[in-house]
Amino acid sequence: MEDDAEIYDGIRAEFPMTFGKQSKPQTSLEAIHSATRRTATANLPEKLPPSSSSSANQAKDLPSISSSSKEWLTSLRNSKSANPKPDFSSNGGSATDETGLVGPPRPPAYPNSNSDEDGGVMIGPPRPPPVQSGSDDEEEEEEMIGPPRPPPGLNEGDLGSDEEEEEENRYRIPQSNEIVLKGHTKVVSALAVDHSGSRVLSGSYDYTVHMYDFQGMNSRLASFRQLEPSEGHQVRNLSWSPTADRFLCVTGSAQAKIYDRDGLTLGEFVKGDMYIRDLKNTKGHISGLTWGEWHPKNKETILTSSEDGSLRIWDVNDFKSQKQVIKPKLARPGRVPVTTCTWDREGKCIAGGIADGSIQIWNLKPGWGSRPDIYVENSHSDDITGLKFSSDGRLLLSRSFDGSLKVWDLRQIKVPLKVFEDLPNHYAQTNIAFSPDEQLFLTGTSVERESTTGGLLCLYDRAKLELVSRVGISPTCSVVQCTWHPKLNQIFATSGNKSQGGTHVLYDPTLSERGALVCVARAPRKKSVDDFEAKPVIHNPHALPLFRDQPSRKRLREKELKDPMKSHKPELPVTGPGFGGRVGVSAGSLLTQYLLKQGGMIKETWMEEDPREAILKHADAAEKDPKYIAPAYAQTQPEPVFAKSDSDDEEK
Repeated sequence: MEDDAEIYDGIRAEFPMTFGKQSKPQTSLEAIHSATRRTATANLPEKLPPSSSSSANQAKDLPSISSSSKEWLTSLRNSKSANPKPDFSSNGGSATDETGLVGPPRPPAYPNSNSDEDGGVMIGPPRPPPVQSGSDDEEEEEEMIGPPRPPPGLNEGDLGSDEEEEEENRYRIPQSNEIVLKGHTKVVSALAVDHSGSRVLSGSYDYTVHMYDFQGMNSRLASFRQLEPSEGHQVRNLSWSPTADRFLCVTGSAQAKIYDRDGLTLGEFVKGDMYIRDLKNTKGHISGLTWGEWHPKNKETILTSSEDGSLRIWDVNDFKSQKQVIKPKLARPGRVPVTTCTWDREGKCIAGGIADGSIQIWNLKPGWGSRPDIYVENSHSDDITGLKFSSDGRLLLSRSFDGSLKVWDLRQIKVPLKVFEDLPNHYAQTNIAFSPDEQLFLTGTSVERESTTGGLLCLYDRAKLELVSRVGISPTCSVVQCTWHPKLNQIFATSGNKSQGGTHVLYDPTLSERGALVCVARAPRKKSVDDFEAKPVIHNPHALPLFRDQPSRKRLREKELKDPMKSHKPELPVTGPGFGGRVGVSAGSLLTQYLLKQGGMIKETWMEEDPREAILKHADAAEKDPKYIAPAYAQTQPEPVFAKSDSDDEEK
């Protein structure tokens, strides 16, 4: 045994002190989910008072009766102190304490006991008449309780609460808990969750796309990659392929991009020639994109719409040109932007929302063209921001800037089935989504300036066409896009304003699966004292002066201006005797010149002399003894005639 201990100590010395220690107890899931519980739902206290705990235990022991009866019995039992040690003797013990009996009464054991008191109430089968009255231990307020009758005052409210609980359970809306995926600095305008529910994409007006992975994310909820698809252009929409191996990114530019699952660029569609008037002859969009979606079944086909007034179907294997150009029907010739577009569930139908307020639907069939099969004129009074088909292809939902949501029956498309008003909308990406079983459909609302309500998520019943619930997402941020994931059973809603943005994930620990439940329970790793990270030595080839790049002239000039010696900063002027503001400095460069000037022997007459006369006084000498230029032109040069000074005339 000693040898084994020595071997163990020797091996143990090779490892850090923290190696092999037991992990600290993890936080329970109940505590984690209570931290993410929404404030709208009431939090249950962790420790109940003794009375409430005893009442809860008693309620568990009660037979299967209505909730109102349970509350009534509990209130009656709480008014009396429980008998801690009941006496069940062979002769039948009598309840002498303040004990409330439930059910048919126990026959009295002692003939002298008088259980009937002045204030006693007889309920249920009558008690046998007493033989003698000698026992006064029982209190006057003791009550005999049989099968209870529910009080009429509590019945109505309890029935209403039961109906509400049944209503919520019927829809199974996961809204008890909430987490927020942050990281954007402006409103989040695009959202895409892959079909397995493991990765989430969010695009924003801050020109970036953030990628989140629930499987690799901890409770800090940080994104693992950030992209900027097109510099200076807002992200309009994001869409996963049917196989979730690629996704489409639509921005405010005229070119959509395709990325793989890890965020690497696979290609960018071509931009059309803006000088070609006919849009069918251009190879791509010529103006900013408004919407785009991947085909629900075919992983090689996508659909885009643009401000140039066209919809285009693309093949992801050919980025040089589109497969089909769709020009919507217009009342007047021109270019009217297409604000949104969508596929149906099977990918056999396309719907587009036009800026003139019309909804146009095309069926993909052999020989089909730009003429719409269904044309709804003036469906909305403003731009349409979202369209959504039902899975059975019977209903079409439309969302608009005019603050309304309309439900259309495709078999009778002329008049909407239902119009929901008072849904403010200020963003062109506000969409509509269905629940997994399509019993509900939901949309978001925007925050108005003078309104007291914040951004809401409104849920409507499809069968009854009425409002089911309003979920407050943020008091100051507008709700733009939303989706209800079928596998996770979690609701995603994007929100934001001019200064912040995030993606809210609503879930219920009892109803939802994976997704937010995985990352919330995963705490971030704490740094240990024994952690060691070797700092690598960076060999920079440009560190030597021989290979160092020359600094820019602008920076070099700024550096020299800060140096008083190199910038030749002039000395400040000095008052007093001297020349040029300097004391003791002579006007000339030599002492003799200074003395001669002071004695008057050297006179500077050039300032008082006429320059014309100074030149002409050398004319006679130049004429008698010409040099250089004059002999070369002696034979051909005319005789110069100088004008005489007219100073005499001026004097006259």
